[in-house]
Amino acid sequence: MSTQDAPVEAPPADIKAIEDVVAAVERTQRAKDAEGFLTLFHPDALWTTAHGKVLLGFEAIAGFTRAVLPDAVWDGDVSYEVTHAQFLRPDVAAVKVRQVYHSAEGDTEGAPLYVMTKQDDGRWLLHACQNTEVRGA
Repeated sequence: MSTQDAPVEAPPADIKAIEDVVAAVERTQRAKDAEGFLTLFHPDALWTTAHGKVLLGFEAIAGFTRAVLPDAVWDGDVSYEVTHAQFLRPDVAAVKVRQVYHSAEGDTEGAPLYVMTKQDDGRWLLHACQNTEVRGA
């Protein structure tokens, strides 16, 4: 393995910052807070929903989120947990998340992958995201 292939060691502060973004995703989803959720995205972000809808760019993500999130209906709660973070570069991380919707009918699970980028001001933002429904979880 060359040194270019060596894993990037992440400072604990960056890991904490990424976990904080995922916690903010959870918090804004629970609150159905579209505007709070949108502050977590890079302007050039792309998002693929669990049902395969592809949203290219912040405006597409914002339009979809503002139309869907405030009226989302679920009878229960949602939790998000970082299960793995792999730093591709010091300013780019691939983050696996376990997303669980808890309801009286039973839990359903998602397995998002968030590619996050660190901004010049130190903030980590969602940049390229794919949410995948886990069937038979």
